[in-house]
Amino acid sequence: MNLLKSLCLAGSLLAFVSGSTLPVSAQGAAPAAQSAAATAIDTKAVSYTQGSTALEGWLAAPKEASGKLPAVLLIHDWMGVAAYAKSRTEQLAGLGYVVLAADIYGKSVRPDNPKAASEQAGIYKADRALFRQRLLAGLEELKKQPNVDSTRIAAIGYCFGGTGVLELARAGADVKGVVSFHGGLDSPTPADGKNIKAKVLILHGADDPFVKPEGIAAMISEFNAAKVDWQMTSYSGAVHSFTQKVAGDDNSKGAAYNALADKRSWQALQDFLNEVLAPKAPIKVY
Repeated sequence: MNLLKSLCLAGSLLAFVSGSTLPVSAQGAAPAAQSAAATAIDTKAVSYTQGSTALEGWLAAPKEASGKLPAVLLIHDWMGVAAYAKSRTEQLAGLGYVVLAADIYGKSVRPDNPKAASEQAGIYKADRALFRQRLLAGLEELKKQPNVDSTRIAAIGYCFGGTGVLELARAGADVKGVVSFHGGLDSPTPADGKNIKAKVLILHGADDPFVKPEGIAAMISEFNAAKVDWQMTSYSGAVHSFTQKVAGDDNSKGAAYNALADKRSWQALQDFLNEVLAPKAPIKVY
């Protein structure tokens, strides 16, 4: 496994070392997310399958809402459907979305150490076809939820999951938009860019040492050739895992929390979701 595959999710490694049972407020939630989480929400584990593999995701939804709601598919980092992924589903549910943290690894597969997490992430980084099958299975499970408006779904992902949402888009998934937070940005099958229907938002640490310039250039070339509606924001001074407080504050390690990038990227996510899922009228241009 090369350096990017093994260290792409270094922030999650730090999360494991520091412990993954921290409360939401300690896991890198932006202030806006914390205040939104005051909205009452329901959460539960959701069992489903992909082929013969049993999977278990985490579902969060506004408690008092009625009717069909816009929804978000969340793809976890290399630690699987653990505390960080669950906290983000709950924050988004606090903003009014139905959110499913999809399970890529399998119901019985929950890495409990960095080596196991690296091995699991490596399986799907090396087998993009299998990765896409698991991603699409999560999307179909989200669509089955009775309170979900299946015509208004977006997908977001962190680190390993940031790579995942780009693969979901390349698989031709019928989603309105995808958002990658500090994900791998390589383009292993550039011809698949033609399958992308979603708008794409990349939120990237400008100093991330694990995402190489040539990978970014390949992604941009793929997207432009396929006429994808894409945008990318690079946050100065931010490295990998900039949304995760447990990554610490030492940029020299390649993965570190950056409060300003976390806050700005959370706001960028909300603006993007509002654009692709919420408006009933054309967006005004000033």
